[in-house]
Amino acid sequence: MKLASLKQGRDGRLVVVSRDLHWYADAAHIAPTLQAALDDWEHAAPKLELLATDLEHEAIPRERFHERDAAAPLPRAYQWADGSAYVNHVELVRKARGAEMPASFWTDPLMYQGASDSFLSPRDPIPLKDEAWGCDMEGEVCVVTGDVAQGATREQALNAILLIGLVNDVSLRNLIPGELAKGFGFLQSKPASTLSPVLVTPDELGADWQGGKLHRPLLVELNGDPFGRANAGDDMTFDFGTLIAHVAKTRSIVAGSIVGSGTVSNKGTDDGPGKPVAEGGLGYSCIAEIRMIETIQSGAPKTPFLRHGDRVRIEMKDEAGHSIFGAIEQEVVSA
Repeated sequence: MKLASLKQGRDGRLVVVSRDLHWYADAAHIAPTLQAALDDWEHAAPKLELLATDLEHEAIPRERFHERDAAAPLPRAYQWADGSAYVNHVELVRKARGAEMPASFWTDPLMYQGASDSFLSPRDPIPLKDEAWGCDMEGEVCVVTGDVAQGATREQALNAILLIGLVNDVSLRNLIPGELAKGFGFLQSKPASTLSPVLVTPDELGADWQGGKLHRPLLVELNGDPFGRANAGDDMTFDFGTLIAHVAKTRSIVAGSIVGSGTVSNKGTDDGPGKPVAEGGLGYSCIAEIRMIETIQSGAPKTPFLRHGDRVRIEMKDEAGHSIFGAIEQEVVSA
């Protein structure tokens, strides 16, 4: 099934959305918000599934679903932990800086804890006060968990994944070095992220969801032009079960926690850096990656970071070409 939150109050109003994303049915009689449903998933999920079935069969009242009316499915969440599951991306970052990559990066996931008190709606603009901060999009897959016990295994973590979606993890690249130099990690360089219009249950994805990975291309556009087509299931060093278990090593995880994959990134056909879409490659899910490759190849980056007026679109489609999660579509505006 597919779930969304329409804009209402701080936490939105829960609705069930049809598979084709054309219609919705109000789910407030089951749970007023998505977080409320997650808190009581054992009882709420079967009722929501029945509602979804009735919606598909047109057996209940329905309303037209417009993605522009959707809030983030979880407008605020108890936790947002973002990994860096595509080590190819990390390797390129370090290579561009002339730094060696520790061997542990291939066995121990990188992860940071981001701001979860506010997620942007899928059509909200990206507020940017200063273009010199180096604003970048990061196209990612994310999952929403139920409760996970401290010390959970990878298999237990996989079973705790309740919903799957997309996220634009906005980064202010030029603020990152100064923050990391302090030794405490990201804060100002990681503003509010953006969630896809809908989240879906794993069964909705069929064979595309295997081993804790989503095996579909992530479609990223910049100003209407194809920018990235990387397959989210390829070159993913750490699956979501591993990422969730990493978070749970020293603490329990509560229902409604969001875990991100990090920037989706594929290697080139020769195991080297990937090529832009315009050159027949799969492109990139963030601007930083093409800038890294430009630095490696020519000594300096050429592609600018996002500027006021730039538009970003992030989406994923099924085998038949239908949007799975709806589209994140944002314009960068002056804050």
